[in-house]
Amino acid sequence: MGSNTNKYNIFSSFTSASSWFELYAAFSTFTMLLKAAFNDLIPHQLRSFVTSKLESLFSKYQPNNRVSLKINQFWDESLRSRNELFYAAHEYLPTKITNTFKSLKVGKIEDQKHLELAVDATQEVLDEFEGIKFTWKLDDGSEKDSENFKKYSFELTFNGKHRERALERYIPHVLKTYEAMKSDKRILKIYSRLDGYWTESELSHPATFDSLALSPELKKDIIDDLDRFLRRKELYKKVGKPWKRGYLLYGTPGTGKSSLIAAIANYLKFDVYDLELTSVDCNSELMRSMKEASNRSIIVVEDVDCNKVVKANRFTLSGLLNYMDGLWSSGGEERIVIFTTNHREKIDPALLRPGRMDMHIHLSFLKGKAFRVLASNYLGIEGDHPLFEEIEGLLERIEVSPAVVAEQLMRNEDLDVALEALVKFLKEMDKDRNCNGELTGLLS
Repeated sequence: MGSNTNKYNIFSSFTSASSWFELYAAFSTFTMLLKAAFNDLIPHQLRSFVTSKLESLFSKYQPNNRVSLKINQFWDESLRSRNELFYAAHEYLPTKITNTFKSLKVGKIEDQKHLELAVDATQEVLDEFEGIKFTWKLDDGSEKDSENFKKYSFELTFNGKHRERALERYIPHVLKTYEAMKSDKRILKIYSRLDGYWTESELSHPATFDSLALSPELKKDIIDDLDRFLRRKELYKKVGKPWKRGYLLYGTPGTGKSSLIAAIANYLKFDVYDLELTSVDCNSELMRSMKEASNRSIIVVEDVDCNKVVKANRFTLSGLLNYMDGLWSSGGEERIVIFTTNHREKIDPALLRPGRMDMHIHLSFLKGKAFRVLASNYLGIEGDHPLFEEIEGLLERIEVSPAVVAEQLMRNEDLDVALEALVKFLKEMDKDRNCNGELTGLLS
């Protein structure tokens, strides 16, 4: 009797296990069919909405172990030093915009050719990385700093157990993506100072080294120097120098200093910060302005003249020198500082030494080889022309800037007529030069 009971129990257990297996198989099949129907029949926007609502509902009944990171626009508010992570997030988050977003900012900045999309402060942005969910939200400046400027920041929240992966994997991923985005689209910006702070617009200057009216030898020297600078990051680090390069562009007005700066920016894909010394009130403001400039940028100090600098009430030449080679200059890398002047002889010698202005570039009056570049740019002449020899002979005797000759070439679309008019113009300049020389001889 007991033996039969044991057999019955064993049989029942097998029957029970079989039933459970059948039930599990049926449930699994039903789940797969339900998931397929959910994905195939329900639109993506509705699926995302339902999923987010369910996650929000269940999160209310879970322990609150979320961590928040605040990412301010400036790391040091007093010095207005840029927080690169803030700007990386500003460019990265619009790539996560979906059709489910109800609130966005859209606009077109002056001089830019495309529309800008940005995340509104009321809209949270969800991002998933390596299976971890991250939530971003913008604080659009409800607080203000001591100078009454809005304080912008992003808040990044995630489950606290992923803190290490967030700091060591996700944030570097955002920064790396930002750098790749800049390289891909690389819309160059030019920054100018307004009320003590940088304002940006798109740099759309078409100048290239091919279009510059410079001698081939000078072009090659400049390009070679720029290339050496770019590939020597490790050398600068090894010898203990900031990864920076200083240039002095000097020459009379109209010789192409601004065009050369634009050509360098387009060649390197660097943004430009245009710093007028007359807009700087004190040394601390200069330091702050320099530190706010991003990496991979050109800082242009136009018409540098020691007299203008020293005459300022609180801004001194020493402040500029301290930035060029002091500890302040280590606040950033892969930067080029370009000084321009019409009068090199008026610059304080302390500014001219290597390490401050490493390469001096003299932009002289127009001569023969450079003229042929202008003729190609403005008249489309790629080869020779019967009037070239006469024009080049005149250019060797007189002093005329590329800007003046370019203006003459633009006055007529017929290339022969334009060149004949240029010959006449240059001959008149040569005649005036001879007359002035004779008059000077008589007076002496």
